[in-house]
Amino acid sequence: MSKAGKPSYRCGECGWVAAKWVGRCGECQAWGTVEEAGARQGVNVVRGGAVSAPAVPIGQVKAEVAHARPTGVGELDRVLGGGLVPGAVVLLAGEPGIGKSTLLLEAAARTAQHDTVLYVTGEESASQVRMRADRIGAVEDQLYLAAETDLGALVTHVEKVQPRLLIVDSVQTIGSADATGVPGGVTQVREVAANLTRLAKERGMSTVLVGHVTKDGSIAGPRVLEHLVDVVLHFEGDRNSRLRMVRAIKNRFGPIEEVGCFDLHERGITGITDPSGLFISRHPEPVPGTCVTVTIEGTRPIPAELQALVGPTEAPQPRRTSSGLDSYRVAMVLAVMERRLNAKIGKCDVFTATVGGIRLTDPAVDLALLLSVVSAAGDEPLPHGLVALGEVGLAGELRPVRDVRRRLAEAARLGFTRALVPTGSLVEDTLKLNPAPSRGDLVAVRPTGIRTTNFSPGFDVTEAENVWDALTHVR
Repeated sequence: MSKAGKPSYRCGECGWVAAKWVGRCGECQAWGTVEEAGARQGVNVVRGGAVSAPAVPIGQVKAEVAHARPTGVGELDRVLGGGLVPGAVVLLAGEPGIGKSTLLLEAAARTAQHDTVLYVTGEESASQVRMRADRIGAVEDQLYLAAETDLGALVTHVEKVQPRLLIVDSVQTIGSADATGVPGGVTQVREVAANLTRLAKERGMSTVLVGHVTKDGSIAGPRVLEHLVDVVLHFEGDRNSRLRMVRAIKNRFGPIEEVGCFDLHERGITGITDPSGLFISRHPEPVPGTCVTVTIEGTRPIPAELQALVGPTEAPQPRRTSSGLDSYRVAMVLAVMERRLNAKIGKCDVFTATVGGIRLTDPAVDLALLLSVVSAAGDEPLPHGLVALGEVGLAGELRPVRDVRRRLAEAARLGFTRALVPTGSLVEDTLKLNPAPSRGDLVAVRPTGIRTTNFSPGFDVTEAENVWDALTHVR
């Protein structure tokens, strides 16, 4: 209570305080997080209490305990940084029906071949999960299954089974009798996640929590849920495609740039170790409005095709539609085209998309996007066997991107013969890799203008300083 005896209200996400209750926090804009809380008059003095373990020098702490253990699903282990760390809590989020339960059931069955696993389902019955396990071949003796929605019952199952891996599908369906609200609410999710995290740390038990997502694609529930866990994975994919991808948004034990590719089919889910070529449509002849680039997902170069369609319209507001690309990035590239290249597309509909359902956020795809739109507007195909890399600046300049050599090597492996990159892209790689002069792979380039160098036998690399030079080369 405040000094005047009136209640105060505090946001459970960010701590914002208001004099009256509101449905949406005025600071973090979260809905349903403002609750009544008494304003403290001072700082509470906390007395010393019992410790769980004495403090020791850091050099005496055994690091072997925190080594990752593979799950048996290679693509998932890639994203996790080698596997699941004992005591780690992982949050896997994704749209309903995208394949989260299938992936985790597959990982549970692989892990159960050498460790005890407890799979707790709150959304399905035990018989429904068993039917899926029979279909994908995920029936193991050490894989225990329980259908529960009460946190207390879940803890009892853990005490009896003593699993090395706990999977909770999903955290929004579990409720605690000690918390107010219904399961899935802000208070309930926070209470359940905090107790499961404490349980995982005390027992050294790897825990995977399945989470829902909102309409805009963000993880549902309070933001504190993402802060409590050690790893946050996002499972994504197009419902009309069998391709699924897992990305790490947060990872305390490994990199966050890695991505895992999976093929979801009627018999389960299979990891795709070499996704190159999945996002390229093979045309017997060059087609206007298409251009291939190479993006980097973690340590993996992935060639991807961008397509564009430009047509005049009588509508007062031309449409700008994109699929698989950042709409703001597309708008910027179109603005550079109109201003710097004098492209007459202001009264045209522009549609851009990627092939295969992949989503590209790498700035290196800017040049390929620009070339595909120019090709579609002029109805002229680009040269056969060409890949384009480079970030486009607002002044029309082309900026170098990272890992050019690895991108070009992957393009050459798939049969491409020409590449267009920003000026100076190969200089840094040359200094780092120092190839033998006899091979003639990478040579010094001029700081300006266009220069064609030999990257490997049968593969030519052309460097351009700006978008004008790039168009001069492709034409």
